[in-house]
Amino acid sequence: MTEAALDLRIIAGYALREAVRRRVLLVVAVLTVGFLALYAFGAGEAFEEVAAQRFSGRAPIEEEVLTGSTLLGLAMFVTLFLGTVLAVFVTLNAVRGDAERGLLQPLVVRPVGRSTLLLGRFVAAAGVCVAYVAIVYAAAVAITGVTGGYWPDNPVAGGASIAGAVVIVVALALLGTTLLSSTANGIAIFMIFGAGLAAGLLGQIGSTLDSATLERISSIASWALPFEALYQDGLYALTENVTGVTGVIVRLGPFGGASDAGPLLYPYAVAYLLVVALVADRLFRRADL
Repeated sequence: MTEAALDLRIIAGYALREAVRRRVLLVVAVLTVGFLALYAFGAGEAFEEVAAQRFSGRAPIEEEVLTGSTLLGLAMFVTLFLGTVLAVFVTLNAVRGDAERGLLQPLVVRPVGRSTLLLGRFVAAAGVCVAYVAIVYAAAVAITGVTGGYWPDNPVAGGASIAGAVVIVVALALLGTTLLSSTANGIAIFMIFGAGLAAGLLGQIGSTLDSATLERISSIASWALPFEALYQDGLYALTENVTGVTGVIVRLGPFGGASDAGPLLYPYAVAYLLVVALVADRLFRRADL
């Protein structure tokens, strides 16, 4: 193992131990267990109601698909939100916070450089957040399938999209911590998350009103904040084979409509991530610690 790789591993391990020490992972785990318990109860009740309506002859065609995809879409939104919360707390003191406490100055000169420290922080935060959203998403898919017999069309693509979205959030959080204090950065990331959500809702309104202008504005905003475009693409993957009226309804989606972004989304997201990383590295190199 090279010296740079060893330094990277040490920094990533330090970041993970810090998250454990500050009980960040414990708090998120408790919230997640509560959410999954409520989701399982709600999904069971919803599918029981659907079954009762079908038995009485009052249920519309493909009601199970409509119910299951709506519930799973809601679960994807909550998963991304909780992943964002985790990303904010894991990166809370990554640069400015540690600098204010005098912890960075001995490291960024020798033996660890600034770029290595920033990359190590990113690897640790992204690894934790991706593992987290993957577990929660898989649990939601399993709960939906077991309780109601609904399985999404392309669960792997949906999971990949939500994982990519949270990696983008982690990168933006690390970029922010090179400029802002811990509290200000946390507020800024949640405002950016809200802006992405608003872009999705705007597109949903534009689609309902058949407004090309609103849809175009939403599309531009979603690509400017690609975690939202990835989230919409993940929603689309859940019901990509559903057709007819049911398909139209389910793709309106909770908190932002489902949308097939096309094959360029992932290359664009990778390029976006690299640009954010380069800007963060440049700012960190020039920062007066």
